Amino acid sequence: MHWIDPISLPETRGKVTRFLLNPHGELDGLVLGARQVHFPPHLSKQLARHVAPGDEVRVRGVKPRDADMIAAVSLTSASGVLILDEGPHHNGEKHHKPHVERKSMEASGEVVLSLFGPKGELRGALLDDGTSLRMAPHAAAELAAYLTRGAHVQAWGHGVKNRHGRTIEVDEIAELVDES
Repeated sequence: MHWIDPISLPETRGKVTRFLLNPHGELDGLVLGARQVHFPPHLSKQLARHVAPGDEVRVRGVKPRDADMIAAVSLTSASGVLILDEGPHHNGEKHHKPHVERKSMEASGEVVLSLFGPKGELRGALLDDGTSLRMAPHAAAELAAYLTRGAHVQAWGHGVKNRHGRTIEVDEIAELVDES
């Protein structure tokens, strides 16, 4: 969102509890307490260099109408480094998605946070073990009950795991039923 002046936006402060990965293994968000902060993947390397889980950060961004999340325009690290979204072509270089080998994965657990895209569209969920479940917005809209806080689910798909986290692009999802 390189055209928005971040100084004109409200500021949110908080402690980074975890990073969120996209299906290419890049950082595309973080969690502040119980709120998702989305940022574009072209900022992934810069964020990884200056921010770590446990750090206090300041975020300026926009909040979509129907989602409890912030689409970040700027982020200030604990040490005062300003990370500004000036667009993916700011330095004349195009952002290239890294080539990663996605592996067959599955995960199960309780949904602790619904995950959204930058315009507030439902895109998945964060499980209590830290795994991000990701899917296309049209699929997520149809499966919203599975992606809501408190739901217990099992998901299968292909994903990536690295030092920042684990993400599965969901092929199948089911509700976990307690048979006791």
